[in-house]
Amino acid sequence: MTQNVKSSDATLKETVTLVDNTSGRKYELPLLPGSIGPKVIDIRSLYGETGFFTYDPGFTSTGSCESKITYIDGDAGVLMHRGYPIDQLAEHSDYLEVCYLLLQGELPSAAQKKKFEGDIRNHTMVHEQIASFYRGFRRDAHPMAVMCGVVGALSAFYHDSLDIADPHQRMVASDRLIAKMPTIAAWAYKYSRGEPFIYPRNNLSYAENFLHMMFATPCEEYKVNPVLARAMERILILHADHEQNASTSTVRLAGSSGANPFACIAAGIASLWGPAHGGANEAVLQMLTQIGHKERIPEFIDRAKDKNDPFRLMGFGHRVYKNYDPRAKVMERTCHEVLDELGVRDEPLLDLAMELERIALEDPYFVDKKLYPNVDFYSGIIFRAMGIPVSMFTVLFAVARTVGWVAQWNEMVGDPSQKIGRPRQLYTGSTLRDYVPLHARG
Repeated sequence: MTQNVKSSDATLKETVTLVDNTSGRKYELPLLPGSIGPKVIDIRSLYGETGFFTYDPGFTSTGSCESKITYIDGDAGVLMHRGYPIDQLAEHSDYLEVCYLLLQGELPSAAQKKKFEGDIRNHTMVHEQIASFYRGFRRDAHPMAVMCGVVGALSAFYHDSLDIADPHQRMVASDRLIAKMPTIAAWAYKYSRGEPFIYPRNNLSYAENFLHMMFATPCEEYKVNPVLARAMERILILHADHEQNASTSTVRLAGSSGANPFACIAAGIASLWGPAHGGANEAVLQMLTQIGHKERIPEFIDRAKDKNDPFRLMGFGHRVYKNYDPRAKVMERTCHEVLDELGVRDEPLLDLAMELERIALEDPYFVDKKLYPNVDFYSGIIFRAMGIPVSMFTVLFAVARTVGWVAQWNEMVGDPSQKIGRPRQLYTGSTLRDYVPLHARG
């Protein structure tokens, strides 16, 4: 029940009435409007007034914060950063410009962009002792395990940017994380292969530098393919932020305790590692391997339609988007550009993926249910074509998402109304009982 209530300042405020059918009591809860999107019911006073909590596993109907960074309308297939549609940013911008937008709220002027790019270049190197830190890991350690450890350890090396109450230190920490993440990720890859670390080069763009550190070797000159560099720019932009997902919520929750930014981002990386979150593009390739041949696609399409069969088409549909994932349209075009540039024509897994995409987009079952290929479907194919191993897929996701985590963390720290995160629970365990001595237990 919604009604308008006249407040003391003579303005009308919308409320929702909660009725306790046991006692008959009614409680007025404010409705808070956003600049766009649905209104939210303010339940901050709920427990104090009613003695009740809400129950919302997964927080799928709970707004945990107020934010000006990213807006998603899953039903309409809309994703905007600071009001700018994601397809426009991916088409016309570059990753560092999007980073500036997420952090500062506006697109930079030419002078601001130049300064920001210089600030990031100044922090691409990591402390030389960190190279020794890598050697403490087993050679076959998963790169995401290395990422968690190394990023968390940054707080042991950069003591001058740990005071979260100091805006300047927060800015320095933000720049360091964005700048160093490609170096840390590329070194994790090099370490897994037993190859020497490649240091960052300041004459390359962000994406070019990342690819150079990944694939260059000391024994020969490596030239970054501009088509692949542009593809990497788009991949980074498309994954830069995605509102209050699991890893971003983890960063905010860790940060609400006052933890330093490096620890918070390491927590986000740990959350991203989960196969239900950052590991989705890896699951796509595993599914394609399971299918094996194009001739078997109809069999697996039928299995995906069968509610009693546990098989699902990975990389199709999205938990948030009930329409076409707006990032997938850009990623689809990028995928075909990369495949054409590399001349990929006879790679069985990629050929299988393209055929699966074609069949699924024409099948009325998937079209009616709006189970379109999502961003994970195409990104996994691109990475495969570029020669990036499956173990590095989620690492690249972490590199891209770092700016989103940092922007969300900065916004949270700067919010004076922010409290330490403390969800409540519905307790269903034993009620009060007395301790029984060991000798008296049956």
